[in-house]
Amino acid sequence: MQVSFKGCHTVRPIEPTWCGRLPLSEWDQIGTITHVPTIYFYRPSQNSTNVIADTLKDSLSRVLVPFYQLAGRLQWIGNGRFELECNGTGVHFIEAESSSILDDLGDFSPSPEYNYLVPSVDYTLPIHELPLLLVQLTMFKCGGFSIGLTVSHAVADGPSALHFISEWSRFARSGESILQTVPFLDRKVLCAGLPPLMSLAPCHANSAFNHPPLLLGQSDNIEERKKKTTVAMLKLSKHQVEVLRKTANESWNRPKNDRSYTRYETVTGHIWRSASKARGHEKDQPTALGVCVDSRSRMQPPLPKGYFGNATLDVIATSLAGDLMSRPLGYASSRIREAIEKVTDEYVRSGIEFLKKQEDLTRFQDLHAIGSDNGPFYGNPNLGVVSWLTLPIYELDFGWGKEVYMGPGTHDFDGDSLILPGPDRDGSLVVAICLQVIHMDAFKKHFYEDIVEESLED
Repeated sequence: MQVSFKGCHTVRPIEPTWCGRLPLSEWDQIGTITHVPTIYFYRPSQNSTNVIADTLKDSLSRVLVPFYQLAGRLQWIGNGRFELECNGTGVHFIEAESSSILDDLGDFSPSPEYNYLVPSVDYTLPIHELPLLLVQLTMFKCGGFSIGLTVSHAVADGPSALHFISEWSRFARSGESILQTVPFLDRKVLCAGLPPLMSLAPCHANSAFNHPPLLLGQSDNIEERKKKTTVAMLKLSKHQVEVLRKTANESWNRPKNDRSYTRYETVTGHIWRSASKARGHEKDQPTALGVCVDSRSRMQPPLPKGYFGNATLDVIATSLAGDLMSRPLGYASSRIREAIEKVTDEYVRSGIEFLKKQEDLTRFQDLHAIGSDNGPFYGNPNLGVVSWLTLPIYELDFGWGKEVYMGPGTHDFDGDSLILPGPDRDGSLVVAICLQVIHMDAFKKHFYEDIVEESLED
């Protein structure tokens, strides 16, 4: 794809905002602390390129007033820890043009070409020079355009990032500066900056901080990290999802009166089983599944509405590959539910205290994006499945109609996967998954053929 860059602008809050250092919570400082990209594509508009760009920049400068933390910078304070410097330095807004047309992108499946449409972050720079938000507007020859964003995960998790993007689109569309939901910016509700408690209570979240298992016979995962990956967007119809749910709920004995398995528990269990089959795991191969759980409503009391920061935690479901492959789908779903239900108020606070007492947080940080081999690795024999099923990812209208496609940006780490609702809101789902090239064809085969087999058995 031919993309020419026209300029990079710094967009600052349109009004003075609070300045000073803020402590981050422990959850902000572990897991993925680099930027996470998303991209939206829009059909041609009657407005000129300048009008579109000016509207986006103006509304961005206005929405950065209540979301002023995104206009700041991170500052290392040592031992794998950092703080948020609120200084109004601003975010980067990049303007670009492409000689391609939207139709050249086919079904918009993620590809290496997306690298030209999503802002790149230069991680060779000191962390205090990196914007927390970068936006790229790319105009296509046909008049359509894309908006690529990348947001620092150290400052905002998925729900928080989408809260910001949703408010920004409303500001752009309406021309007004009225928030639907005011961001709650005080991270002290998750004990940010507070000293650890002098407690001898055991850490209930301890197992979540252990590194995932290695392939049998290997002493590290360095070679697995080097292997070439590819991305697939796999669609599941409403009927296929219902077949999987029915199979999961009827194939494993749940506790009496327990609710049925959710779409996430079911489809993720199916992905996990299919991946172990495709990877050709030995029966006694340990495998871990990283599950993201939003703790906002699980806290006592629940976190304030609009809490802005990281409250989505990674928990780990484990199994032997042989059990996953030989037992029915309901077994995999039960392992996932068991992990999810660990996330209680006590679990979250116990994890915070555990992390506060660590001398250095580096080993808990996922730094794949900057080429580091440290931190947890959810590639072979493991997997990470993130759910966007309940997030407001669609119908993001900046004033020129809703998007024709929304999805993850660059997505090239083995084992990374997302479950998204189908864009037509018809009960269908889309699985975006990245696997090693040598495993992808076998994964697709098991992913779809196993559903057919379950349907025939029914």
